Amino acid sequence: MVALVTPRSSSSLYSRTPPPSSSLDFKQNQMLRFGAPLPTVTSSTAVISRTSPAITFHFRSTDAASLQNSNFCFQQVVSHSSRVNCYRNKATAEAAETMAGSVASPSASKQALISLSDKKDLDLLATGLQELGYTIVSTGGTASALEKAGISVTKVEELTKFPEMLDGRVKTLHPSVHGGILAKRDQSHHMEALEKHSISTFELVVVNLYPFYEKVTSTDGVVFDDGIENIDIGGPTMIRAAAKNHKDVLVVVDSQDYPLLLEFLKGNKDDQHFRRKLAWKAFQHVAAYDSAVSEWLWKQTEGDKFPPSFTVPLSLKSSLRYGENPHQKAAFYTDSSLSEVNGGGIATAIQHHGKEMSYNNYLDADAAWNCVCEFENPTCVVVKHTNPCGVASRDDLIEAYRLAVKADPVSAFGGIVAFNKEVDEALARDIREFRSPTDGETRMFYEIVVAPSYSEKGLEILRGKSKTLRILEAKKNSRGNLSLRQVGGGWLAQDADDLTPEEIKFDLVSEKSPEESALNDAKFAWLCVKHVKSNAIVIAKNNCMLGMGSGQPNRVDSLRIALRKAGEEVKGAALASDAFFPFAWKDAVEEACESGIGVIAEPGGSIRDADAIDCCNKYNVSLLFTGVRHFRH
Repeated sequence: MVALVTPRSSSSLYSRTPPPSSSLDFKQNQMLRFGAPLPTVTSSTAVISRTSPAITFHFRSTDAASLQNSNFCFQQVVSHSSRVNCYRNKATAEAAETMAGSVASPSASKQALISLSDKKDLDLLATGLQELGYTIVSTGGTASALEKAGISVTKVEELTKFPEMLDGRVKTLHPSVHGGILAKRDQSHHMEALEKHSISTFELVVVNLYPFYEKVTSTDGVVFDDGIENIDIGGPTMIRAAAKNHKDVLVVVDSQDYPLLLEFLKGNKDDQHFRRKLAWKAFQHVAAYDSAVSEWLWKQTEGDKFPPSFTVPLSLKSSLRYGENPHQKAAFYTDSSLSEVNGGGIATAIQHHGKEMSYNNYLDADAAWNCVCEFENPTCVVVKHTNPCGVASRDDLIEAYRLAVKADPVSAFGGIVAFNKEVDEALARDIREFRSPTDGETRMFYEIVVAPSYSEKGLEILRGKSKTLRILEAKKNSRGNLSLRQVGGGWLAQDADDLTPEEIKFDLVSEKSPEESALNDAKFAWLCVKHVKSNAIVIAKNNCMLGMGSGQPNRVDSLRIALRKAGEEVKGAALASDAFFPFAWKDAVEEACESGIGVIAEPGGSIRDADAIDCCNKYNVSLLFTGVRHFRH
């Protein structure tokens, strides 16, 4: 008894009828033989034509006995359909059926299609597949890399009988590739179609895509035509095809999944959950890729920030213990949009120490970092529940830190401390040992410290403050990004509120002109108030926040909170309001003037602006209109 195996590269891969006697020419047909010596072929013949990933079996015997008694050795083969085409006698049929049953188990000749731009761990994957008996089909550079590694590989053009063309734009877009991927193994007419056209199936597709994302975001820039040439076509097509037919074809797009894949294949299990998970990942991979292409092409074409539709690709960074409250589940995602590349911010911060970040930690750290990045001079910002409760700028960052805490030491306890300059050894010691200004004894406790960098010794000292203290190193936020916010059933999109005082004109509308120091105080307060929740009032002097009122339904209450926190230091200080004052007399403006405020900065635009001007003139207070509102909800 003999089994003749026609390899996948044979031009006649599948056959419904026995090949002519010349097909036994081993050199011409590259056939392999397993088991007993080739017997003499007589008129008694049995043929099994089996649709298989890579091989066709032809059985011949002189009689039934030879089929039953031959010393036959056979490697296990997986196939999705088998058919006995003709039997000349009952014994032959029975033997053939026995053989057909024996090849219904996993095969050493299943096919894997591999096409990779990123060839990380390719040798690990290919070696593992080869050990499992897979035939590897590959393209261009991937095939060359496999050959250099000494791994047997069949080039895709050998399969398609068609060379790559159009500078590589067309190489896998062929029925011999996609037919083998998309055919449903449990549909007889699908398998018959493959057999008719000599197409073999693929059980595994491993593909990653042209590095479009890296190309168009490189610091060197990219010309339009070069960007277009880096848009992958064949790769996404193969990925989508395999993911659609995941019931029969495994699809892998991430090298981190190679170990799991190999373990799965070794286990020889039909785990549809595993297959579906890989298919989901594949579709998500292609969707993110397409979103990058779409985003780039829109910017190249229109440049408008608000296209008719767009996709935001998000990548899971971490699962969180809970959301704002313990009963809410939560997770943190990074934004992979092209506009966010090298954009800085808390999402890409490095955590050097402390407990894992929580949902509220991210919100508070983001608020603190956004605020402190607004300042050019050495500055410290203290945030509690996303509101800056203390801000100070000084040449000496230690002094700035102490003044920021002093602005509201009760709120600062358990808050977030942010710096816009490096934290060195001296500052780190002060953060670790500083006592609360309220009693001079209680050591200040913080959830997070965030800065652009740390000295080696500074980081070591901060780590010694608390096991739980989260120490973040972040890059400065880029300007001009789109701000998104979710509402029920939709999203709001707007430009980020990143105007600086230098970009705003502070128009004097009162009789009294502020001195230069008072004008600087007004600009400092204005920069702070844009980060406070509306209705927002900030009182500041000498580049230091003295008090703030936030989140009140009316501006009068916010003013009174800010005045109470500022205390006696309010005399001659600057006040900034995030929006205009609707009333002046016996309202917020007059109360501010009576408290001793020296200069007020507000947007203006109220129908009672004249009242505000008259009130400030009565109390000899400078009034500046900015024409810019800074609502924050």
